Amino acid sequence: MKQRILYLVKYYVLTVLVFIVAKLVFMLCNQDGHHVAVGDFFEVVAHGLTLDLSTALYFVLVPFLVVLVSLYWNQKKVLTTILDVYNGIIAIALSLAFVADTSLYEFWQFKLDASCLQYLETPTEAMASVSGGYIALRFVIWLVVALLIFMAYRAAVRPLRTVSPLPANYKSVAYGLLALLLFAPLFIIGIRGGLGESVTNIGQVYYSQNQFLNHSAVNPVFNFLDSMDQTASTIPNYQFMEEEERARLMEGIYPTESIDTDTLLNTSRPNVVVILLESCGGIFTEDIGGRKDIMPNLNRYVHEGVYFSQFYANSYRTDRGTLCTWSGYPSFPTSSVMKIPSKTRFLPGLAKSLREVGYQTSYLYGGDINFTNMRSYLVTIGFDQLKWKDDYSVEERQTAKWGVRDDITFATLYEQIAQFKADEHYLIGYSTLSSHEPWDVPTHVLDEEIPNAFNYLDQCLGDFIEKMRKTPQWDNLLVVLLPDHGYTYFGVGEEHEMHDHVPMLWLGGAIKAPRRIEQLCNQTDLPATLLGQMGLAHDDFTFSRDVMSSNYTYPFAVHTYNNGITMKDSTGFAVYDLNANRIIVDKSTNSEALIRRGMAILQTASQHINSLGTNQQHETIR
Repeated sequence: MKQRILYLVKYYVLTVLVFIVAKLVFMLCNQDGHHVAVGDFFEVVAHGLTLDLSTALYFVLVPFLVVLVSLYWNQKKVLTTILDVYNGIIAIALSLAFVADTSLYEFWQFKLDASCLQYLETPTEAMASVSGGYIALRFVIWLVVALLIFMAYRAAVRPLRTVSPLPANYKSVAYGLLALLLFAPLFIIGIRGGLGESVTNIGQVYYSQNQFLNHSAVNPVFNFLDSMDQTASTIPNYQFMEEEERARLMEGIYPTESIDTDTLLNTSRPNVVVILLESCGGIFTEDIGGRKDIMPNLNRYVHEGVYFSQFYANSYRTDRGTLCTWSGYPSFPTSSVMKIPSKTRFLPGLAKSLREVGYQTSYLYGGDINFTNMRSYLVTIGFDQLKWKDDYSVEERQTAKWGVRDDITFATLYEQIAQFKADEHYLIGYSTLSSHEPWDVPTHVLDEEIPNAFNYLDQCLGDFIEKMRKTPQWDNLLVVLLPDHGYTYFGVGEEHEMHDHVPMLWLGGAIKAPRRIEQLCNQTDLPATLLGQMGLAHDDFTFSRDVMSSNYTYPFAVHTYNNGITMKDSTGFAVYDLNANRIIVDKSTNSEALIRRGMAILQTASQHINSLGTNQQHETIR
């Protein structure tokens, strides 16, 4: 009996040790760009231990049941084989979790969670950010780590092979069974995290203002399992406050009509081209990031067009940012609305609005337009013509890992504009792709590969704009430039307000005069602002604001990331972490009130999106 209990204890301790070693390796592999001292390794292990201890109990459940059976069934070979198979499965799963978590953090800047499952639908696109050698090396590491974990578990099983059933008398068997059953409440209490009202959660290991250290302390297996009910294709019902408070905080902050709009254009019917610049955060520009060398053309155009200097991205992923731009709809921390066609069919779309007044609509993207359900979304919101990777030659498709590189697609954009007649109106959407991992661009102007990729994007943009200036189409053309989202670089992460401070610039002959707009605003405000300039109604864009309208009286910017909210208004900037359930960045004179409003927005948006397609969908949520 003693050996059985000792085996379970050893199995449990071994699992905890595996978690700790994985945690330390994670920190060593991802510490570049983060301030990490030697003492932080000990702090991370200490603060993350409670979550490791709780998670490890899940893995002991099967061995516990096998030990119970071994009390009465003298089939050691069968039972140890069951344990070997179980340990093999666990070793493979744990190794996959650890290697994926450690590898993906460099790109995602958050812990492994269930959102990664959406990329399994399009594995080619999911792996486009890295090389074949990168994948092969991780595969080998995965197998080696799995083998090491399996061997460690098998060594723990070995003593159990010599254990025989208890003597066949009822007293000894009853004592043994009673002793083992005492473990049951320990499992329940341990997994739950105690006897109090609070249960085990990710936030319990957060202890630092350095988010990297908090993320390092989180057990990736627990994080993945905990997020399974919050996948990218479902929207949680966020409930932060009572309805009365929510309605009060939302009152008047999203006006849906334009009043006495300050006019930026010299025509109410410009031809419109909206270019989403992949990952083009303000940190790469002169006005926001102080960098003159990376994007000199964009830096110059800031003074030649209408520049929105206090413009902020709503989200951190292309699928989210694309939807925010075209539908003027908020983003969610762990969910992608684009992945839910049953909801997107009810959303407004800038293309749909312009098509109703006679505009021809088309979208251009050099990658796989089926990725993250992009095709379905674009068609649903009003784009009639789609041109994407498969419409190019095999040679052109192979010019970049993600598909057709930017200089080729910019040339396509120019050709598309040139084909329209003078009396035709059109809206063209275009997403660039080269300024993305693995940064495989054909030019080498700058030494650092990431700034160099944005320099290449800037060259393509400059060539396109200068070429368009020489055409008659330029006179009635409005080119809107904005990123799909920001990017973590130069040590600027989600907890920094510059991370989501991005440029939006309007260029073209349709511009009345160069201007600098200082109004604080969001990516979601593009539809209402543009439609307001054109004298068109935008009341169906319930979360988009015309920032040039006189009723835009409370300028603010909201942003969500995995798994948090950032808010900025005249009082300052604040960040709220939904895992830790607390404010982690307090740079506002009233951060509590600022974040409370951000929560009201998130709660309202979740209520609204979940009501679409139901009997409540026509109710106005305010």
